[in-house]
Amino acid sequence: MGKFEGKVAVITGASAGMGRSLAVELARRGAKLAICDLNAAGLEETARQCRALGAEVKVDLINVAERENVLSWADAVAEHFGAVHYVFNNAGIAFSGTVEKTEFKDFERVMDVDFWGVVNGTKAFLPHLLATGDGHVVNTSSVFGLFSMPTQSAYNAAKFAVRGFTESFRQEMLFTKQPIKVTCVHPGGIKTDIAKNSTTADGDGLEAFNQLFDKIATTSADSAAKTILKGVERGDAKILVGYDAHALDLLIRLSGSSYQRAFAEIGGRLLPKNFLKK
Repeated sequence: MGKFEGKVAVITGASAGMGRSLAVELARRGAKLAICDLNAAGLEETARQCRALGAEVKVDLINVAERENVLSWADAVAEHFGAVHYVFNNAGIAFSGTVEKTEFKDFERVMDVDFWGVVNGTKAFLPHLLATGDGHVVNTSSVFGLFSMPTQSAYNAAKFAVRGFTESFRQEMLFTKQPIKVTCVHPGGIKTDIAKNSTTADGDGLEAFNQLFDKIATTSADSAAKTILKGVERGDAKILVGYDAHALDLLIRLSGSSYQRAFAEIGGRLLPKNFLKK
C-alpha cells in the first residue's frame, strides 16, 4: 500500500497550477481529497480529473484569508471523511511593486492570502491532525522565502513569514513529540498562471513581468507536484522545487548578505524600468 492510499489530503488553491497537479497526483496514488479555491470553474475541473482517477473529492469555495470560513471548512472536512492526514497550504497570489509605490492595502492583501492563509489552514486543521495521530502539514513558501528581489517586498515579506512560521512550528512538533510532520516548500520558477494572475503597483510593467517570468519558469506543475510528494514521503523539513531553486539556495547560503548588492544590480537590469522609476 502506498503512503497516500486511503489517506485524506486537504489542498488549498487547487483550481489550477501546482494545487491542481498535487490533487491529481494524490488522486492517482489513492488519496481522498478536500480541495478549495475561489475559482469555481477551475476547481470543478480539478475535481473532474481526480474523480476520473477514482478519487473521492469534496469541493468547496473557500477564501483562505477568511479565518472563520477556514475553521468551519476544517470541521466539515473532518466530519465528512472522519479523519484528516495531510494539509497542503498551497494557495497564493503574486504582486510586484516598489515599497514607495505599493499601497498599504496591497501589502495587506498579499499577506492575508499568502501568509495568513497558511496560518489559518494550519491552525484550523491542527486539532484534526492531532486527533488522527498521523498528520503532515505542507506549507508552500517560495524561493522568494530564501532571498529578496527589488519590487518583491510584499511577496518576499509573506513568503519569508511562511518559512519562519513553518520552521518554528516544526520545531514545536519535534520538541513536544507530537505525531505531526511539518514541511516547508520552496518552488522556483513553476510554469503556472501565478504571474499572469498577479498585479502590480499602478499596473506598471505587468506584460513585461509576465514575459520575464515565462523565460525563467522551467519546471512544470506536474513535475513540481511529484517532487513535493517525494519529499513529503521522506518527511523532509525543506523541499526545493526545480534546478533553479537548488542553485539559488546554494548561492544564498554561500554568499550570505552580499547577494543583496548583486541582486539589486541584476534586478535593476532585468525588471521593467517603469517598475523602478518614480
